Amino acid sequence: MKQEVTEKFIALFGNGNLANYFSPGRINLIGEHTDYNGGYVFPAAISIGTFGVARKRTDSLVKVYSLNFETVGVIEFSLEDELTNIPEDNWGNFVKGYLLKLKEVGHNIQTGFELVIEGTIPNGSGLSSSASLELLVGTVVNDLYHLELDKLTLVQLGQKVENEFIGVNSGIMDQFAIGFGEIGKAILLDTNTLKYELVPAEFGDYKIVIMNTNKHRELADSKYNERRAECEEALKRLQTKLEVTALCQLTPTVFEENRTLIGDAMLEKRAKHAIYENERATLAKACLEAGELQAFGQLLNASHESLKNDYEVTGIELDTLAETAQKLPGVLGARMTGAGFGGCGIALVATSEIASFITKISAVYLEKIGYDASFYVATIADGAQKL
Repeated sequence: MKQEVTEKFIALFGNGNLANYFSPGRINLIGEHTDYNGGYVFPAAISIGTFGVARKRTDSLVKVYSLNFETVGVIEFSLEDELTNIPEDNWGNFVKGYLLKLKEVGHNIQTGFELVIEGTIPNGSGLSSSASLELLVGTVVNDLYHLELDKLTLVQLGQKVENEFIGVNSGIMDQFAIGFGEIGKAILLDTNTLKYELVPAEFGDYKIVIMNTNKHRELADSKYNERRAECEEALKRLQTKLEVTALCQLTPTVFEENRTLIGDAMLEKRAKHAIYENERATLAKACLEAGELQAFGQLLNASHESLKNDYEVTGIELDTLAETAQKLPGVLGARMTGAGFGGCGIALVATSEIASFITKISAVYLEKIGYDASFYVATIADGAQKL
């Protein structure tokens, strides 16, 4: 992969002074749709991600090329231009957005660069290809221009690109997991305070298998913003009596005592998911620390059920994968991961059963959905870095 990116760079821009970078994707073990509700998330960086080769230029031009979008060709813009989001600049808008956000906080970069990338994350899979790209660009620019920005700043700028430039109202989880990831560790992150703990994600005789629905999903086009608005409305109604600034500040007990304040069955379900899922995230950490993988698996199953019935973000593709997986031998638990509406699920599967698991679930999925799912065994990896 790295070699192909380097060869393409040399073919397009010539040799000399090349630097290599990698930014991972992420899975979220549990804690879904809690991030924008001020709760806990429990993600980990994974070994599939985005490779980049870059070099500084002496003029103000930025030239970028992706092996994933070869028909788009080289995207070129000048730092002297207005950095605006235009459709024909395709994925290059993420690069422009990051440079604009750096400019807004006082880093006025004068000279451009060349960058060639290739991502191994399936586009639209819900494994955070966009956040992986944002953190890759942040890491490249931080290194090339010696900006000495810390990880948290790079992460927060990435989120600003997503929210303010691309126009997706997402939380900070994806960028945080990709910036702070460590091999063999999951991150329990309190999205309200940004305090985090690295938790050993040791699965022994089991592995995390990623199950891709191959149903393409775009966050900006999905019901994601609708769910956020529903949670905000539920919160507003609870605030008529309770002093809280986010849904996930409530325990399930306090929620049950006050849920009638919401006065709308659908909004109650949305709030219930966020609050109970938040509790599942902290329970999951305790399970992993104690090596209680069976109990961890049951939390995965409960999370999927809540995302299906209370939050209604799964759909037939994800339900087919997760619910089929839950019944197969050697599977401790399975659920959708990411925002939903397509994308991926994860399952905790005995290593000895993985081949059989993939064969069986593939057959069920093909018969029911009409096209193939894809599978990857996830290795928990380090965060975005210069190689």
